[in-house]
Amino acid sequence: MPYLTTPPGRARPAGDSSGTVRQRLGIGVPGCAHPILAPMEWAELSRPGLGARRPGIDGRPDGRPRSGGRPGAGGPQRSSGRPGAVPDAGPLHWVVLDIADGPGARPDPFCAPAAAALRAGGVAVLGRLDMRDGVRTFGELVSEAHRFLDWYRVDGFYLAHCPGDPSRLRHTQRLTATLRALCGGADGGTSGHLVLAHGCHPHPDYVLCADQLVTYAGSWADYRWSQAEEWTAAHPAERFCHLVHSLPRTHLEEALRIARWQGAGTVCFTDRTRERGQDPWAALPGYWDEIVSCLGPGVSE
Repeated sequence: MPYLTTPPGRARPAGDSSGTVRQRLGIGVPGCAHPILAPMEWAELSRPGLGARRPGIDGRPDGRPRSGGRPGAGGPQRSSGRPGAVPDAGPLHWVVLDIADGPGARPDPFCAPAAAALRAGGVAVLGRLDMRDGVRTFGELVSEAHRFLDWYRVDGFYLAHCPGDPSRLRHTQRLTATLRALCGGADGGTSGHLVLAHGCHPHPDYVLCADQLVTYAGSWADYRWSQAEEWTAAHPAERFCHLVHSLPRTHLEEALRIARWQGAGTVCFTDRTRERGQDPWAALPGYWDEIVSCLGPGVSE
């Protein structure tokens, strides 16, 4: 398997002789159907014990406290806390909120309480902003960000279809700096959590724009043969996220090994597929309980 071969110049992560890396993975949910259509999913995501941070305490979605960074700074806010600073934290880092390809035209009476329940459970809620590969204007995206903050009090943003080429970097830097400033102004000085959903490896300088980059989004058939680019080895796992659909339950452990080996800190795996135009992220995977048990407190606890 390619993921078991260390790329030239990349230090092999510490682990045992089987290649297992002892780093804690967490879960990010890149979307879910509307609460009316998927009430059980939203109830499960807000279940006590799943959230990776203490409710009511300012912190990162992975449970580690934020440093006192200046709101609006162009780079990510570094954590001054040690790993495991939140005892017994759950595995669920964040959930993306998408009402109508964004915040919608007016407040949704069902999504607001669903988002509040997630926050109460220690789960970060990220508003989905679709950059459409950098085509959408700065003003459009900032307007939608204001609505997400005003109506749903989101903890940060998930920038879908984020460009990854150098020519769009300045546009992305300006947008993310503004989003941090908006989060800081709306939430007592915290800088928000920003995820750039490229879906593949972008130019390395994009890592300076956000807290996390989605460097893989695709099928299991491609993921099992994928490789992380060498520049990612210079950054901690908490900076990267992998989203994999069409993953059979029988290959779940193998997928977790790949994610750890490639240096991802947040994952979302599902057995749902894109067949017949379906959205694989509209519902939780059939083996959701097993993933939670592998990465955090067991479902029976």
